[in-house]
Amino acid sequence: MLSKKQARAFFLGGTVVTFLIFIGLTVYSLSAAQDQSNIENLSESAIRGKYLWETNNCMGCHTIMGEGGYYAPELTKVVERRGEAYIKAALMSPVSWQPNGRKMVKYEMTEAQANDMVEFFKWIGEIDLNGFETVVSPLAKQ
Repeated sequence: MLSKKQARAFFLGGTVVTFLIFIGLTVYSLSAAQDQSNIENLSESAIRGKYLWETNNCMGCHTIMGEGGYYAPELTKVVERRGEAYIKAALMSPVSWQPNGRKMVKYEMTEAQANDMVEFFKWIGEIDLNGFETVVSPLAKQ
């Protein structure tokens, strides 16, 4: 059994060691060598696409990298799965888009806005996910 003095020293020593490990891992995680966001490929067009994504509340229904709503398909690798033409057609459609019985709002985006969204999706699709595959609903693959 530890005395009060030994217990206090053990507790304080363990706290200091754990804190130092935490700080070391934080510094390591934030180092440039660990950056996997492909920020160097971020274009003005992709930034405009991100702005459109946010202002149209796309995340209310769709997910990117597992974050967002689960009503509509995951869009992390949508350019690979569907292609640019399909995405542009959905975004520029003058009528509500209804794939597989799910209704998507008609945004009637301009071609420039649709191109910006595609650039945003391309940038998102290039992020290194450390081998993690986003879950794609079987309906999204149809």
